[in-house]
Amino acid sequence: MNPGDVNLQQLLEQAQLMQQQLVSAQQELNDAQIEGSSGGGLVTAVVNGSGELLELKINPSVIDAADAQDTAETIADLVIAAVRDAVRAAADLQQEKLGPLAQGLGGGGLGQLPGF
Repeated sequence: MNPGDVNLQQLLEQAQLMQQQLVSAQQELNDAQIEGSSGGGLVTAVVNGSGELLELKINPSVIDAADAQDTAETIADLVIAAVRDAVRAAADLQQEKLGPLAQGLGGGGLGQLPGF
């Protein structure tokens, strides 16, 4: 075998290992529950690691029956902020779990093999 030749078995094994790591990381993300909040905890949103909204809690103290219009606008703003907070945290978790795998693909994983 010449120094520049590709070891296909090694390449296949590395690809299978990366695929297993990717599946495992994706499962961890699907199982994760990340919480975001706004208004000092008046509204709490829970998303999974993929950013899918799973739960939304609104503290009853935020509701002012005497001013329904203003309360509705306030709640809407708080919900948006809480969901954004949770989705941002989920994106951070995605980067933590999937970032190293993506770097392995483009930043040196296959590029470290002879001939690539």
